Amino acid sequence: MILTTTDGVEGRRIVEYKGLVAGQAIYGANFMKDFFAGIRDVVGGRSGGYEKVVAGGRQAALEDMAEQARALGADAVIGIDLDFETMGGKGSMLMVSATGTAVKLG
Repeated sequence: MILTTTDGVEGRRIVEYKGLVAGQAIYGANFMKDFFAGIRDVVGGRSGGYEKVVAGGRQAALEDMAEQARALGADAVIGIDLDFETMGGKGSMLMVSATGTAVKLG
């Protein structure tokens, strides 16, 4: 499955638009991650725990989206948009969503 943020795949022709596909992943942040992330923010370091959660959320959302595209008989998803949002009390949850257009390539 080809996944791209562009509106096409270089060297390939789109022969059919299968429709809009999306994938979401929602992760809750536990107290210890929040505590240590706060400490790292104060001293200016990076938050490895949150970086792993964001990367995992992005991958899960893309995989869910690609699975929807496969079910529609698509070869690729074009025009992918990734969104990251915090939700819940005090932003205690992270939602990652991926959307794109499933297409059949020639």
